[in-house]
Amino acid sequence: MFENLSEKLQRSFKNLRGQGTLTEENISEAIREIRLALLESDVNLNVVNDLIEHIRTRALGTQVTTALSPSEQIVKIVHDELVTLLGKDTARFKTASQPPSVILMAGLQGSGKTTTSGKLAQWLKKGGHRPMLVSVDVYRPAAREQLAIVARSTNTQIYEGAVTEAAPGSDAVLRLAREAKREAANYGCDILIVDTAGRNQIDNALMAEMAELKKQLNPSEILFVADAMTGQDAVNSAKAFNDLLSITGSVLTKMDGDARGGAALSIRHITGAPIKFLGTGEKPDAFEPFHPDRIVSRIMGMGDIATLLERAEEKLDKGKAEQFARKALSGDGFTLEDFREQLRQIKRMGSMQSILKMLPSVGPFAGMAKAAESVDEKQFTRVESIINSMTARERQDHEIINGSRRKRIASGSGTSVQEVNNLLRQYAQMRKMFKTIGGGGGIKAQQRLMSQMQGRQKFGR
Repeated sequence: MFENLSEKLQRSFKNLRGQGTLTEENISEAIREIRLALLESDVNLNVVNDLIEHIRTRALGTQVTTALSPSEQIVKIVHDELVTLLGKDTARFKTASQPPSVILMAGLQGSGKTTTSGKLAQWLKKGGHRPMLVSVDVYRPAAREQLAIVARSTNTQIYEGAVTEAAPGSDAVLRLAREAKREAANYGCDILIVDTAGRNQIDNALMAEMAELKKQLNPSEILFVADAMTGQDAVNSAKAFNDLLSITGSVLTKMDGDARGGAALSIRHITGAPIKFLGTGEKPDAFEPFHPDRIVSRIMGMGDIATLLERAEEKLDKGKAEQFARKALSGDGFTLEDFREQLRQIKRMGSMQSILKMLPSVGPFAGMAKAAESVDEKQFTRVESIINSMTARERQDHEIINGSRRKRIASGSGTSVQEVNNLLRQYAQMRKMFKTIGGGGGIKAQQRLMSQMQGRQKFGR
């Protein structure tokens, strides 16, 4: 979602390239462009003014090094100030000395509190915790059933309780919360995640209920869940919740959308509370800790290789990857079955667009983020369908696939003979190139492989 801001900042930096030194004139011009980029990306006006003032002071001050070009100096200053704005270090997750630790999820209706509660529970389970979920939204029809569905999808313990009052209200909410905390202790759950009621807008009844929940549960964390797509509305809501509850952090949802990104840069500054997590998709595992330095690297077009490597470490089967590498570089090479398995492993890391967007937009990776926009994700599904339509023998020995077999494979996979031909041709070329490298073909062979792979943004083309 930072592509819009990143593109505008890159444009402002270009104007400084070719300048011999930093002067007050070209600094002012660059700062005007940066200010405009931030405002167009929906960053809060007060935040923009503070940030621009810090950038101006540093750019004109003694901190600027003569070892860098003018554009590099401004890029470094903007990078450092954005990291400072977002909190520098990755925020720690707080727990109580006596379990269960209570996490109170706050936010307006539709911000994604329920889904985020389930994602947070799954993330905590990976860290060795035993979370329990409870919904205290006794007002909205099916709200508690929605959390039950989320809990089942993540295999998380949930306290459902019973709401028997004819006219449920704050009394029922507080009773459910107390019962859930007791049940969490009885079941040995060390964390209780409380999914609270939301409203379409801030009102006194909601705030009074949230204040009472905080008083009774003494939560270790009060996380404000904000829909990043709502821009300044999310910032205003965050301020209102923080003024009453003193939130300990926030979670930004729908970060995989096309919002302008201003909320992410504004909420931390307005509330003083760190952003702790990002929701990056609909799946339960599309959830990650917020690393300020990595986010700024994405904004500045430097990519996010650290997160990409972490995702690969988590999602990819290291043993299978090593086995594939050995086979690919051996004299026998890899089969279409091996190739299909590698496609499946890559898909576990997320969409190809999300992977390419984590690469830097400079140097050898320049243009990859733009290329990501034209990637046809369905093409990978078609490739897998083609391989699935082959017999086991054909996947082991592609050379037996003659004309009649290609027609059968195309018909079975819902593709054309031309697409089958393209896949087989490209597979054969990749197989040959890997064998050349493994056989000592050296740097030139690797360069030929890279040039071939860069020449194809997707299979079938």
